Amino acid sequence: MNKIRALREAANKPQKELAIDIGVRQPTISDWEAGRKDPSTKNAQKLASYFGVSVDYLLGRDDEPFRGAALQSSKGRWIPVLGDVAAGIPIDAIEDIVDYEEIPNEMAKSGEFFGLRIKGDSMLPVMKTGDVVIVRKQDTVEDGDIAVVLVNGDSATVKKVKIVQNGIYLIPFNTAFAPMLYSQADIDSLPVKILGRVMELRAKF
Repeated sequence: MNKIRALREAANKPQKELAIDIGVRQPTISDWEAGRKDPSTKNAQKLASYFGVSVDYLLGRDDEPFRGAALQSSKGRWIPVLGDVAAGIPIDAIEDIVDYEEIPNEMAKSGEFFGLRIKGDSMLPVMKTGDVVIVRKQDTVEDGDIAVVLVNGDSATVKKVKIVQNGIYLIPFNTAFAPMLYSQADIDSLPVKILGRVMELRAKF
């Protein structure tokens, strides 16, 4: 039997749950278990960590499951990092996955999450191009929250949100960029849509 399937069934994990936990799609798990595709090096390491076995055992290169393995399973859940978020495409369906990040299980229990890679200079000096923000999906935020916002069908932007009477400001950290004011009419017509609240910044050096 395929080692990935055997480990999953021994752990009593449905394919869908395993896919969510390590940040891939369910058909990908099916392909691995059927032998149609092999996991990438990074995904093999995720799976090995998740099940607490060695990569060589996972890939059928060793009969000893714990030789060189981490002796405990992953403490978190892997989420996809998106390079871009475009209008009209549900986040779950976006193919522009550039990486994965692991978040603690306690955080994962509080909602649905994705990562977004920062592009541009508008959030300097706090956030720079290449940094990753961890985002909890939600369609509203509180005054002062940092959010991922989709404006006028363009790619998503990361900005601080200031709520004012009959509208919102999207405020960059970089003072070379002006805040953007959107009235309630703008929010409805453009539209301006909150995709999620930024919960964590992971700076990349």
